[in-house]
Amino acid sequence: MDDELALVVGLGNPGPKYEGNRHNIGFLVLDELAHRAGGKFKAHRSGAEVVEGRLSGRRVVLAKPRSFMNLSGGPVSSAAKFYKPGLVVVVHDELDLPFAAIRMKLGGGDNGHNGLRSITKSLGTKDYYRVRFGIDRPSGRQDPADYVLKDFSAVERKQLALEIDRAADATEALVSKGLEAAQNAFH
Repeated sequence: MDDELALVVGLGNPGPKYEGNRHNIGFLVLDELAHRAGGKFKAHRSGAEVVEGRLSGRRVVLAKPRSFMNLSGGPVSSAAKFYKPGLVVVVHDELDLPFAAIRMKLGGGDNGHNGLRSITKSLGTKDYYRVRFGIDRPSGRQDPADYVLKDFSAVERKQLALEIDRAADATEALVSKGLEAAQNAFH
């Protein structure tokens, strides 16, 4: 892929109360990518924390909206207007995938994910890349809205660092080698 800028957004909720929540997997993956890019997140006028750098030689802006998940679209749209990226990638949790399964795609619906719904509305398009990290569905009758705001289980936490690293690898492959190559390597 050429050297056009990639805006990579991780979804989550701000503040220490939410740090270990399933819904914050996007933030956790972006923290790993920022480490790889050698940067620290800084407040940006877009309403996101950003890191500017390179991943596998590609220019990237990593962004974590400072808004709550359901309002992610405003900061993402503002960052896109400011940076004018060639592509936008959103890393997020996915209830309909088993824990730690990674799937990537371009476009699609929001599948009830309020963060994606907000981004699609604010960008005015569904045509952005998604890196979906499986968090599985809750067992029994637990409300999915409550489930996503719970921390990962003890069993999941034992694997989490490795799986975050793998999701970061997949995201890096997507921005440097393209969707098809990344899908072939990580699906």
